[in-house]
Amino acid sequence: MALAAVCGGQSSSEHFGQLFSGKQARLFDRPNHFSFGTKIQEFAVPVGNEPSGFLRSCNREEGVRIDLNHGTTTLAFKFRHGVIVAVDSRASAGNYLASNDVNKVIEINPYLLGTMSGSAADCQYWERLLAKECRLYRLRNNHRISVAAASKLLCNMMLGYRGMGLSVGSMICGWDKEGPGLYYVDDNGTRLSGRMFSTGCGNSYAYGVVDSGYKEDMTVEEAYELGCRGIAHATHRDAYSGGSVNMYHMREDGLIKVCKEDVSELIHRYREGMF
Repeated sequence: MALAAVCGGQSSSEHFGQLFSGKQARLFDRPNHFSFGTKIQEFAVPVGNEPSGFLRSCNREEGVRIDLNHGTTTLAFKFRHGVIVAVDSRASAGNYLASNDVNKVIEINPYLLGTMSGSAADCQYWERLLAKECRLYRLRNNHRISVAAASKLLCNMMLGYRGMGLSVGSMICGWDKEGPGLYYVDDNGTRLSGRMFSTGCGNSYAYGVVDSGYKEDMTVEEAYELGCRGIAHATHRDAYSGGSVNMYHMREDGLIKVCKEDVSELIHRYREGMF
């Protein structure tokens, strides 16, 4: 009931009462996403009392089962020449491999990147909405938004929907007047700034590789090799990660896509240290 009151909508009992009472229901306007331009926060949510409770009710042993388990491995780190972003390309739904060729990096603009970890639909929707807000900021102020401000916008979106069942773990990477920037944002509204992050169920394996080889003053070639190695080792150990390594380099003059390499070939290249 509290959620329905916040959204300005009807409770589920009132909604279904109108549907079956023979009376014509009055239509009302609902926002299609979180709006930063209104004085009062408005949330677009499904009609009902508690969406996250509905999802839990479907995840039972008997009857209909919606399996929301998923896995991935993404990593990003800053060094002297910018930010390296490397991700795998496997999309899983429980034990089912939905796709082996998903690009988990969203190009917000030429100087901003976002990674996807969690629900692909949630990450894509909110980061594309973030791209729209960053473009509007550019048009209104005649200069690019900073990496810190972009990550704060995404964090505010997540805080507005906290506890409603979103599944988002994203890294916002970019270059602004302060130099390279790297932030972690998740569906709980957590926002952290750091030099290195890895998300997904294979992150512990990726952290082990990157921690052992990371240096602030490494060359660009060494950074590329470290990014590929981290994802390749994680896909070898984690059943829910795999496919290809998509790697980007965020530089002062904008982003470039470095490579897309099959992890099977990388594993054979690194096999001396793995077997």
